[in-house]
Amino acid sequence: MKLLVTGGAGFIGSAVVRHVVRSTDWSVANVDKLTYAGNLDSLGDAGTSNRTATTRPTSATALRSTGSSAKSGPTPCCISRRKATSTARSTARRRSSQPTLGHLHSARGALAYWRTLDADARGKFRFQHISTDEVYGSLGATGKFTETTPYAPNSPYSASKAASDHLVRAWHHTYGLPTLATNCSNNYGPYHFPEKLIPLVIIRALRGERLPVYGKGENVRDWLHVADHAEALTLVLQKGRPGETYNVGGDAERRNIDVVRAICALLDEMLPNSANRPHDRLIEFVTDRPGHDARYAIDATKIRTELGWRPRHGFDDGLSATVRWFLDNRGWWERVMSGAYRGERLGLKS
Repeated sequence: MKLLVTGGAGFIGSAVVRHVVRSTDWSVANVDKLTYAGNLDSLGDAGTSNRTATTRPTSATALRSTGSSAKSGPTPCCISRRKATSTARSTARRRSSQPTLGHLHSARGALAYWRTLDADARGKFRFQHISTDEVYGSLGATGKFTETTPYAPNSPYSASKAASDHLVRAWHHTYGLPTLATNCSNNYGPYHFPEKLIPLVIIRALRGERLPVYGKGENVRDWLHVADHAEALTLVLQKGRPGETYNVGGDAERRNIDVVRAICALLDEMLPNSANRPHDRLIEFVTDRPGHDARYAIDATKIRTELGWRPRHGFDDGLSATVRWFLDNRGWWERVMSGAYRGERLGLKS
């Protein structure tokens, strides 16, 4: 089996590559522009495997040609979530347009290649698109997102992801391309880019810096360990029904402020001699970000009942292991932090 992963040096993409190399005999072609959030170090041992090859495309044409050369057999094509910017200071407008264009080029390239295959290879080919629960908008105090929840994106990022979802659906219904789509809840785990809540809090707390929490920290997210997500994506790729969407969630709702306080408590426990204890004294509430939805929660009944997937990581144990990973892998995040991203808030400009 041959697998093409776009954005395979990012957080979720690299987890997919690591999982596939560790758990299957597939060969992997990893295509990544290596922008500010793309990091080959995140591939770990999979980056040096003789079953993994990484290419950095410079244009849509290069992406199409890379896909054609990599997919020399019946190949599932896994389209991972990618960062939308080339630098950490890019504007929200640019962040919103590039993912849609990237997925459009990917879908066009996959369709062109799929049409060259014989009937047997066409039947085995899959084009998989990884999206987010943000496309559904914001929940109230109760209820969860299902695969039939109407789309209601509230930010430029989620609007661009919704557009990509619709493109993938259209490519299946119009051209017959065998597509698969997933919408996931908030991921966390090792190799997480430090723009995001959990790694940002860990790193800033280790440095004794203020811990910014949007609003009052009341926003609720459903947390999914990235290793569980990678397993789900591989299972959908192998057993999912073409044309279908599967929601992937960790069944672990937490308020942001509770996550931050839990990280602080773990650091207090793991670093008893730290001069920054108690770490929760570093918490600082800041102005809420635009388009910040109140609550997300995924109903993962479909993927559980149809495909037999369940998350392996409980949130408390998973968070503890994640904090420990950042303590034990300081070299990784220090190299990341020495690059374009400096821990500032992204996406405020229009």
